[in-house]
Amino acid sequence: MAERTPRPQAGRDEDGAAPAPETRGGEAGASLNLSGLAYKAVSEMIRDRRLKGGETVVEQRLAETLGVSRTPLREALQRLEGEGLVVKAANRSFVVRQVELAEYLHSLKVRELLEPEAAALATGRIPLARLHAIRIEAMELHAAAAHTDAHWVSDDSVHRIYADHCGNKVMARLIEGLRITTRLFEITWLSDRVGPDSSEHIAILDALIAGDPKAARRAVQAHLRSLSRFTLAMVS
Repeated sequence: MAERTPRPQAGRDEDGAAPAPETRGGEAGASLNLSGLAYKAVSEMIRDRRLKGGETVVEQRLAETLGVSRTPLREALQRLEGEGLVVKAANRSFVVRQVELAEYLHSLKVRELLEPEAAALATGRIPLARLHAIRIEAMELHAAAAHTDAHWVSDDSVHRIYADHCGNKVMARLIEGLRITTRLFEITWLSDRVGPDSSEHIAILDALIAGDPKAARRAVQAHLRSLSRFTLAMVS
């Protein structure tokens, strides 16, 4: 009787061996990389207002624009949904979250309760070299007096540095969530407020560099109250 050649089992090669772990890991890594790139690209599109508040994300068209399949794009959108940048509509489509004035002001008020305390707690805990580097960025923006993407990067650096070093992960997480809400409003209405933001950020950094928790608390509080006054003056 002729010897039968065994057929490879599903998921195995012709020798009956499972695929090398590095192959499977490589495919997973490539998928994660595409998802990460899509996440970064869509985040930038929201920040640059190429995707505006209230706008429906047309996944097929956006996937073609980004040069990715819909799977990594959907993973990116789900991540953005978890961060509060997009929401699900009734038809299951993703929509860029739109923040109205009342929600912005209420969120800013809660930030005013949390962030001054975070800055005071973080004083003396942040590496001075990092503070000086962030201050240089803020000074450059203040001198330029023009809005660029660097303004949002600098804003993130200032507010995150004391939230991340306050020693309270719950507080830091709450602050980050509130900042996402206020950022969605600010990219529409306050993108030109570079000068006051930069000078107020410098005051915060100076207090942190000096190791003065009371001054850091006052500087953060003054900055957030300034944002509220500016916004109310602009819409009135």
